[in-house]
Amino acid sequence: MKPIWIVDDDQSIRFVLEKALLRENLPTRSFTNPQEVLTALSDGNDEQGPQILVSDIRMPGGSGLDLLDKVKKKLPGLPVIIMTAFSDLDSAVSAFQGGAFEYLPKPFDLPKAVELIRRAVEESQREEVAEERMAATPEMLGQAPAMQDVFRAIGRLSQSNVTVMITGESGSGKELVARALHKHSPRANGPFVAINTAAIPKDLLESELFGHERGAFTGAQTMRRGRFEQADGGTLFLDEIGDMPFDLQTRLLRVLSDGHFYRVGGHSAVKTNVRVIAATHQNLEQRVKEGVFREDLFHRLNVIRLRLPALRERREDVPMLARHFLVQSAKQLDVEPKRISEAALQRLASFDFPGNVRQLENVCHWLTVMAPAQVIEVKDLPPEVLSVGATEAAAPVDGPMLAASHDGVLAQVVPPVATAVAGADGVESPPHHTSLGFAQPVGEYHPLPVAGAEPPATGAPVALEEWERGLQAEAKILLESGREDVWDVLTRRFETRLILTALANTRGRRIEAAHKLGIGRNTITRKIQELHLE
Repeated sequence: MKPIWIVDDDQSIRFVLEKALLRENLPTRSFTNPQEVLTALSDGNDEQGPQILVSDIRMPGGSGLDLLDKVKKKLPGLPVIIMTAFSDLDSAVSAFQGGAFEYLPKPFDLPKAVELIRRAVEESQREEVAEERMAATPEMLGQAPAMQDVFRAIGRLSQSNVTVMITGESGSGKELVARALHKHSPRANGPFVAINTAAIPKDLLESELFGHERGAFTGAQTMRRGRFEQADGGTLFLDEIGDMPFDLQTRLLRVLSDGHFYRVGGHSAVKTNVRVIAATHQNLEQRVKEGVFREDLFHRLNVIRLRLPALRERREDVPMLARHFLVQSAKQLDVEPKRISEAALQRLASFDFPGNVRQLENVCHWLTVMAPAQVIEVKDLPPEVLSVGATEAAAPVDGPMLAASHDGVLAQVVPPVATAVAGADGVESPPHHTSLGFAQPVGEYHPLPVAGAEPPATGAPVALEEWERGLQAEAKILLESGREDVWDVLTRRFETRLILTALANTRGRRIEAAHKLGIGRNTITRKIQELHLE
């Protein structure tokens, strides 16, 4: 991990922060003035560059605000925290216009300072992961005829700023479509900010969206920018918009109408230039009839509609997706990719996948860990796949990754997205879908038995025995290979499944999941970042 850079002429401040951050296993590097920072940045060693910059605002030899301006020109995505005495708060607040992540008033409470820096690190890592995924992988995989509609629709929509509504079941790839629309749009150089409105408690959602002023409510010790401000000049993706509280829908409508809003506790209007892409697994027309979703907001969002089909509606894509995810899982776990037999692919294609593409990805990750041989056979598939009677399935189709649509609009394509058709072309309204719950969908897939989790209705002892045998075999292989990180590898896999299962059990609510697991909120947040479970 890159170090946190601390810039302050006060040696005692540097010492206290260094020791506190090292206790949190966060590496640091300290500077006494802005010029030293600029010199270090000009060396061009990206590996030793900062993860976070924490800077005082007034120092001999330079201003923290001037440093912020110069650093942002060189590293626009770097989170910068400004430290300031209370007398400097006005100038610190103005630093937000220059892109500061937060300000830290002096004298500060050390645990709160560490918590703020930890939050900035998590934000930085989240953005790094998102950028790596966007740069390193294609956007969509699929050979089903409906995928051609996806490519054409994205190609037509990406060059405009029109508001888009994406509908489809949980796990079908709605955020991938939103990212593709952003990546191929005139706003591609701006930020892409995503928020799941169903995963944030109602009393916190308003602050998350619009930000808050210092003192707006208990605990609001600093001014904070909301997602609309963070997405200025780029795209804001509002996932599960159908679950947004009714009173907040009114505020959202106002922003969509004129681009102005007020922070919580604020008195000055803030203007933002954001393209909004919304997504839902629900039937919003029905929600409007039930009186829980504003009709005027529905029409404001429903300018263009893209519908993503469930994976069971494009079974011919399952073999290609399965092979892709097996390779992907092997890279993540640093093992040799496993192959899968045609019979096993046929059985996978016959499964309905209530969790859609995300569930297929989890199945492939499970197979990479648990399948005993290098070639995956039908008997190696997870119990929930084997326990369901096979339905008529499409024959596996082998073929290269699609590189463009028929009309050549997209230059590249990859992971899992399903069908979409532009509303402007007269797409039918999405059918009524039953919610699968889980805000960050893992579908209904819970392959590993976890303490406190409800066991499968049938075959639980068999599943437990298979899990234990698979874990024992995996441990034996790793130990005999001479590797020196066996503990870390197996612990990482176990923690991944444990956290995903807990999140599924709590429908994506992290605090509740942490409580059920017996760990702290900060611990589960850190683990989600470390294990790349975002």
